[in-house]
Amino acid sequence: MVKTELVKQSPLRILDGSTHGGVGKGNLGVISARHGVGKTSALVHLATDKLLQGKGVIHVTFSTRTDHILEYYEEIFTEISKVKNLELAMDAHDEMIHHRMIMNFDPKACNLAHIFDSVKARLSDKAFSAETVIVDEYDFAHAKAADLQAFASFAKENNLEVWFSVSLKDEGAQAGADVPAVLQPFQDAFAVMINLRAFSDGKVHLELVKDHGNKPKKLPLVLDTKTLLIARD
Repeated sequence: MVKTELVKQSPLRILDGSTHGGVGKGNLGVISARHGVGKTSALVHLATDKLLQGKGVIHVTFSTRTDHILEYYEEIFTEISKVKNLELAMDAHDEMIHHRMIMNFDPKACNLAHIFDSVKARLSDKAFSAETVIVDEYDFAHAKAADLQAFASFAKENNLEVWFSVSLKDEGAQAGADVPAVLQPFQDAFAVMINLRAFSDGKVHLELVKDHGNKPKKLPLVLDTKTLLIARD
């Protein structure tokens, strides 16, 4: 299967259709879930879909090591290649790497200005361009409304689509709420919000809770816990 057909048949086209074209450039999106449910896998699948379209992705992580992020990308690509019988898989893999950049920051030693300046420096490189920025495991518990406003301004100024992930902890009485407690102070900043919920059937469902001000549709999508891919339910 060639890449164009692979992209066309991807279940992520259902997500695009259900969110009026996806997050969109200049906007923020977020995927929320309890630890270990599959946020990073979902984000990496979203990023890989962009990469297969020849669109650049910058993956921002606050981990001291990037090994596990690289492993996620390799696992996701391998599963896509196997499930969809991708022709010339190695060529596609090499091209994908060319359009991807992983940047890690120490949250204790940097501020948002430093992150923005570093990303803009990469974007100014004529040999590399990106439309999507992934911000993995951002610390929303210690964030301020001004921080998310700064991200929103950064996305608009640089014509970027920015996806976040957040681990849910100590939700208490708010557990199961459409908008997780940790994100409630910031929900106006997001164009698209998605929860990953694990059910007793063993499936992890994608739940759309915000869609650009429109009434969210039910997503017939699950995270396949064996392949780590977003799949049709």
